[in-house]
Amino acid sequence: MNKKIPIGAIGLGLMGSSIVTCLLAAGHPVTAITNNLEKKDEALKRIEEYLIQLVTEGFLKQNPAAVLSQLRITDDYGDLKGHSIVLESVTESVQEKKKIYHQLENVLSPDAIIGSNTSSIPVTLLQSDLTHPERMLGIHWAEPAHITRFMEIVCGEKTNITLAEKVVRLAESWGKEPSLLRKDIRGFITNRIMYAMLREAFYLVENGYATIEDVDRSLRNDLGYWITFAGPFRFMDLTGIPAYLSVMRDLFPELNNERTVPASIERLVKEGAKGTANAKGFYDYTETSAKRWEKLFVDFSFEIRKLAEKYPQHVGDE
Repeated sequence: MNKKIPIGAIGLGLMGSSIVTCLLAAGHPVTAITNNLEKKDEALKRIEEYLIQLVTEGFLKQNPAAVLSQLRITDDYGDLKGHSIVLESVTESVQEKKKIYHQLENVLSPDAIIGSNTSSIPVTLLQSDLTHPERMLGIHWAEPAHITRFMEIVCGEKTNITLAEKVVRLAESWGKEPSLLRKDIRGFITNRIMYAMLREAFYLVENGYATIEDVDRSLRNDLGYWITFAGPFRFMDLTGIPAYLSVMRDLFPELNNERTVPASIERLVKEGAKGTANAKGFYDYTETSAKRWEKLFVDFSFEIRKLAEKYPQHVGDE
């Protein structure tokens, strides 16, 4: 395994563990910071299981134990001294993230990159008050981070674009197909588009136009049919641009533009629903069926990854 630069990682929850797995599998020694060393063995077991998944599916050739030996878990930020890039993946709280960044600035060199796995917080807000805001950027992963090819590199107002481009090249070595947002905007690309879709999905269900099952079925068999092969602009090219203009003129005025959160999701969360994590969600689950759905999602994620690698974004230009 070729030796690569050491990378720091903050946070070892489900997402953080998946990110660490991706970095280890790409050959990087990783220093992971946790605020709860009592859960160190739990994180190690989870990461080992992820590495075994990668071996089983053919994405990792090395022995999982040898790869895992490149991971150091600590609660001492001083152990990150000398690292040229550190990735943070903790709860979506501006205050909590900023506490971490100030600790990092005490130990990192001024040109070390700090990346945040935020999914909705503007990077400009996160980099405010930093001594070196130009080295702060968003690195938005998708779950499961060790399987998906998705990544968004997000610049804040003060981000050095050269550093962002450097991270894009680094992400490609992790097996990602990253997108670069040169201007900061809340939600970035995928979350802005996904939540617009979710708003319309809730509107259709809550107003009696379709059931949850019908909405899921339509999107799986239409959007799900082509989205891995082509994004929306390529798909319009492939299926005829003029028709989309005509539909936009008729449909845009009627799309839901509600600014409040749907009542049904408010009610579910109030009732304690977490989805398959606690077998309570939009669908009915038993503990057994919830675990089965989670396993099927992992299996499907690997299959889609393999399919996507056969059809990279610019495959038709070759």
